[in-house]
Order: sequence, then structure tokens, then C-alpha cells
Amino acid sequence: MDIATPAGMLLGMILLIVSIVLAGGVSGIGSFIDIPSLMIVVGGTLAATLVRYPLANVIGLIGIIMKTIFIKLNSPQEEMQRLIEYSKIARREGLLALENQVANVKNAFLAKGIQLLVDGTDADGLRLILGSEIDKVRQRHTLGKGIMESMGAAAPAFGMLGTLIGLVLMLQSLEDPSKIGGGMATALITTFYGVLLANLFCLPMGGKLDLRSKEEALVKELVLEGIVAIQSGDAPNLVEEKLKSFLAPKERKEKKLEELKEKIRDKQ
Repeated sequence: MDIATPAGMLLGMILLIVSIVLAGGVSGIGSFIDIPSLMIVVGGTLAATLVRYPLANVIGLIGIIMKTIFIKLNSPQEEMQRLIEYSKIARREGLLALENQVANVKNAFLAKGIQLLVDGTDADGLRLILGSEIDKVRQRHTLGKGIMESMGAAAPAFGMLGTLIGLVLMLQSLEDPSKIGGGMATALITTFYGVLLANLFCLPMGGKLDLRSKEEALVKELVLEGIVAIQSGDAPNLVEEKLKSFLAPKERKEKKLEELKEKIRDKQ
């Protein structure tokens, strides 16, 4: 589970509430609750999103967000080590021996790649099938990011629209000065809702979807290259060197340093 996303949103709301309480007391929180303003911002943002995107895509966004928050991806290092082990098995016992490993693989993409490998798919076929799946993942996440960014752009606009509605209604009651302050507060609260919805939820979530998309694509590309290398009969050391290109330089250096320390300890 990615604890940073819900923790960040919760922290933002807590700090916001504490700031309101410190400035206006506990009773000040009530001034920031206005159902009609909330309906304008949330309802308008959702309506504009439905106009722009098909209903199925908007509903599917919920699943993408839940997956982004609650499903933890294996790190590239973990997948690299697993593929190196598979290459050792393939070199020692043949490709068909990998079929016994499919049942133990939790990564559906890796399991599919191994099954294709066992079924005798050549390198071009592996790149075509698995590469197409990687492209589909990118497309889904790009769509999700686009929807969230669209909502992030619409929310402040509907907040401003609600403010204009409130100002019009306020100007109609100028003969009663006692209503001007409350009317102005109600008019401005919709802008507050719009900015809050856009900058604490929609836009950050769009950025998180983009980040997770890149992370998932990186792991899948690493798996693809590893499977192709195994299919080509590469030695485990060569497979490792090929897959190291997917790791950050810092991660590669740390691994080499640990290996060097281990060799020194063995000699001692």
C-alpha cells in the first residue's frame, strides 16, 4: 500500500482545519460548510468530466486510483534477481523446467511471459505480445491522468462560477446591509472548495498516476528484456548485466559495493 497518498491528503486536511480553528475558533469551521457551494463545485466538476469522457472511463478511474494506492509493485531489483534465477534454471534444466515456476509467480505479467517462453514463442513474438500489453498499461494510466487533470482544471472554474452566482444573489439584497457580509462569505466559499478539490486531490492524484505508470512500465520492460534474454540462451551473468541498465546508477553501485564486501569477508 502506498501510504504517502492518503497520508498527504489527510495531513493537508488536518492542517487546514487546525488553521481555521486557530484563526476563528471551533465555531469558525461552520463558516466553511456550505452545501449549495459544495454541490456547485463537486457536481459541476463531475458533470464536466462526464461531458468530456465516456462514463465507462470515469467509472474505471476509481479502480485505477484504488490500484495506485493499495497495490504495491515489486521493485526492479526484486524482479531482476528473480529473472536471474530463472535464467540459471533454464541454462541448467532447459526452458521447459520454468513451467513449474509459473504457479509460484504472483506477478501476472511475469507469469504470462514465462508461459509464452515455455510454449516456444520466439523473441519477436515475446516483444510483440508483451510490448503490446505494456502499451495498454500506459494508455490506461495516461487516460486516468488526463481525467484527473481535467477535473483539476474544472474544479476552480466551477468555484469561480459559484462565486459569481453568490455575488449576483448578494447584489439583489443590497437594501439590507446585514446580509452583505454573509452573502460575500457564501460567494467566496465556492472558490475555496474549487481550489481545495483541485490542489489537494485531483492534480496530485494525476501526478501520482503518472509516476506509478512510469514505475510499472519500467518493471514490465525489465521483465520483457529478461524473458527475451532467457529465450536467447544468455548466461545468467549476461542477463544480469542487461537488466542492470534499468536500475539507477546509485542502485548499481550499492550492489557492486555489497558484492565486494562479501568477497572480502569470504577471503578472511
